[in-house]
Amino acid sequence: MTISIAHLGPPGTYTEQAAVFYVNWLGTSMGVEATLCLCPYPTISQSLHAVADGHAHFAVVPVENSIEGSVTTTLDTLWQLDSLRIQLALVLPIAHTLISCAPNLDSIKTIYSHPQALAQCQGWLERFLPTVQIISSNSTTEALELLEQDPTIAAIASSRAAKLYNLPILASGINDNPENFTRFWVVSQGEADARYRASTTRTSHTSLAFSMPANTPGALVKPLQIFAQLGINLSRIESRPTKRSLGEYLFFMDLEADAKEAQMQSALAELTIHTEVLKILGAYNVLPISAVN
Repeated sequence: MTISIAHLGPPGTYTEQAAVFYVNWLGTSMGVEATLCLCPYPTISQSLHAVADGHAHFAVVPVENSIEGSVTTTLDTLWQLDSLRIQLALVLPIAHTLISCAPNLDSIKTIYSHPQALAQCQGWLERFLPTVQIISSNSTTEALELLEQDPTIAAIASSRAAKLYNLPILASGINDNPENFTRFWVVSQGEADARYRASTTRTSHTSLAFSMPANTPGALVKPLQIFAQLGINLSRIESRPTKRSLGEYLFFMDLEADAKEAQMQSALAELTIHTEVLKILGAYNVLPISAVN
């Protein structure tokens, strides 16, 4: 059996690195015997649609960075695709490098990278390359093929990417905060086979999203009180525009509880009363970094 895993490409992205970790974990920790195929896509949205359309079994997508916050494309696309469920979370350290064929920093005129990576290195760029042109790209590796053609171009990506493309590194560890981590979700259609999850029994987190029936004072208080009264901790809450009207929002929550537990079942039943649309995005465990290194 061949298992295909969609991820943001081209090869060498941090998302591909997370996908490789997941593949290694399946083989070593879970003993999964299968041919695993990594499938790069130009955007995060296309990676998720590949799973929803049946072109890939899983997608590995970034959802949150410890410095720059949530990856909104992931949240918006998961809200749109009802068939997808989160199976596992991976948390990986992120260390950025400046990759270029330029002889020195003074020769660089343009820098490419994903908006998240650029934002995570903003202070370093303002200090060492304050006059360069900054151009956002779909991924950290999208512009790497341009570097050999133009020595005035640089890209921010991983040291792994530099090795894959056989390109020189001009500076390492350029992210402004060394404590830089990104959380990724492993997503599939519906409930995955137990072999591909970190646990066959209890899960530690549940993610959900909901819209409100009306934008009225205190509308969000009631959903929050439900979890507070039942002693269920929220590890993250975020709003996103519904895209229907200015001032209307969706709310995404990560809860430190198993969706199948009695308390969570009670909370979800009551939450249905106070929301317009409620979607359970998945119940899953968070895989420690040490488990995938």
